[in-house]
Amino acid sequence: MSKFAKAACLASVLGLFSHMALADSAAGVWKTIDDETKQAKALVQITESASGELNGKIIKLFASPEAVCDKCEGDRKGKPVNGMQILWGLKKDGAEWGSGKILDPKSGKIYTSGAKLIEDGKKLRVRGYIGPFFRSQVWERQ
Repeated sequence: MSKFAKAACLASVLGLFSHMALADSAAGVWKTIDDETKQAKALVQITESASGELNGKIIKLFASPEAVCDKCEGDRKGKPVNGMQILWGLKKDGAEWGSGKILDPKSGKIYTSGAKLIEDGKKLRVRGYIGPFFRSQVWERQ
C-alpha cells in the first residue's frame, strides 16, 4: 500500500471516529428554535466537564441581542441574556443527561432539565420539568 493510500485510509478512519464522538457528545454549539414562531432564537454553547456534566450558555441572540433578564431573580436579574448560563448540572445517565437545571430567560423561571441526542447527534432534545409535566424543544447542532 502506498503512503498516499495509507494516509487516505487513516483520514477515513479518523473521520469515522470523529463522527462517532460527535454522536455521543452534546458539547458544541446548538441553535434553539422558538416554540411559537419556529424561527431561530439563539445559539447555545454546551460544554462537557471531565466528569461528563453538561453546562450551556447563550452566545448569540438572533431577535433581540440586547435583551436582559428582567424576570430573573438573584444575580441574573437585569443582566444581559447574551452570555448568560441557562443550562447547568446535567449528569450523564446512559444515553441521556438528567438532574440538571435550565433557565427560561423570558419567564425567569428555572426548571429541572434533561437532554438526549437524537438523529445521530445532529439534534438535541432538551426538556424542562415541573413535577410530572414537561416541555421539550429540539435544538439543532451547528
